[in-house]
Amino acid sequence: MQTSAVPDLAHTPGLAHGPDLAHTHTGPLHWLATATAMAAVIAVTGLLQPDPATATLPAHTHTAAAPGTTPTPAAAPDADAVTYPLTCAGAPTVIAHTATGDLDGDGTPETIAAAHCQAGSGTPPHGLYVLTHSRDTHTPRIVATLVDPAEGVSTAQLAVRDGTITATLLGYSTPDVPRCCPDRRDTVNWRWTGGTFLRTAGAAG
Repeated sequence: MQTSAVPDLAHTPGLAHGPDLAHTHTGPLHWLATATAMAAVIAVTGLLQPDPATATLPAHTHTAAAPGTTPTPAAAPDADAVTYPLTCAGAPTVIAHTATGDLDGDGTPETIAAAHCQAGSGTPPHGLYVLTHSRDTHTPRIVATLVDPAEGVSTAQLAVRDGTITATLLGYSTPDVPRCCPDRRDTVNWRWTGGTFLRTAGAAG
């Protein structure tokens, strides 16, 4: 299998923060925070991942199928096997949505997961993460943060089609809108372009 064209996520000033930064964590006590401005381009970051940051994602190894048999497709990373950078004050983490697809064209799927802290009431903010397999242990790990929980939005829908990630994000027009009832609905796309996940508005074409 070819080495993935998607590099490990490296934090870039001015762009969306990666999962390694403590100040990006959020919890139930922070749900009243207003949504921050969304970054136009999501930088790749992987500073706290088990592997050191490098220029490429882990190489994927193909095993040749026996003659006359069909090769088994590579499995996407398991979203349940990842520890997400959320501070939940003792509450469990919930995975609201997942989607899988080959984002970099190497024939191996990645997983996109929307995760949040479990709340008794209200609408807790979501983090939206890209997962791949570690190059050494082949265990799932976070390599990109597309939406930081600090933005204060939740994910209503999530899909991958032809290498484009599409999410429906629910947010708030003003701080006075009750946190139970988002009054904004935006469709956002991300596509791996020129070494970053480029974020655009509107439905995928």
